[in-house]
Amino acid sequence: MKSKLLTTLILAACAVPGIALADEASPFSANVGLTTDYIFRGISQTSAEPALQGGIDYAHGSGFYAGIWGSNVSWISDFNPGVSSSLELDTYFGFRNALDSGFSYDVGYIRYNYPASNYPAGATKADTDEVYAAVGYKWISAKYSYGLGKFLTVPGASGTSYFEVNASVPLGDSGFTLGAHIGRQDYRGDAADALAMAGSDPTYSDYKLSVSRDFGGYVAALAASNTNASGFYTTPAGKDLGRSTVTLSVTHAF
Repeated sequence: MKSKLLTTLILAACAVPGIALADEASPFSANVGLTTDYIFRGISQTSAEPALQGGIDYAHGSGFYAGIWGSNVSWISDFNPGVSSSLELDTYFGFRNALDSGFSYDVGYIRYNYPASNYPAGATKADTDEVYAAVGYKWISAKYSYGLGKFLTVPGASGTSYFEVNASVPLGDSGFTLGAHIGRQDYRGDAADALAMAGSDPTYSDYKLSVSRDFGGYVAALAASNTNASGFYTTPAGKDLGRSTVTLSVTHAF
């Protein structure tokens, strides 16, 4: 799985003409990281196993940006039995800027792609499209993401949304940064309503506290997260994917 991800990222880099990651003036950048568990909106995407992740970004002086990001995953859909995936590859673009007043904004589009997936006949594919908008002031920001059409493997879920508030506060001259996050994943559509009526409501809230520090270009982060997700987010073996957990990650940007 790790070799597949690395190969995908290398091919993506080679496809960009004139890329020069080592050039400080280049609009391109890249990142690679390792985490003890890939947590997305409070839910483990790797069944509490480690993940190798990385991406390539382009940023123009106007504020336009685009990129690709990938990670190994390991999940089985609760809504569509038999659907499973081992790779997530996201593509996105948008426009963002920071103003002199301390305010910032970010609007964009992201597609979550799952190319290494197993889909039995008639199953709903997990590939998902979202648009998002965020506004920030100094160390705090709020972001709203809106799903277009189906959401992951839940069909007829147009309007499914995620609202989050994030804070990132430098701790004086220590070099450490304290992070805080709260979010709510709100599923919509007939399928989600049917799940809720059956006692398996996919809508939930998640919470996270983190501390991070840059060690010579390598950012280490320790994060504690939890959710109030129902039993909908479990593996066939009964493992709770929305449980309280602590993760350690190291990321390097170049």
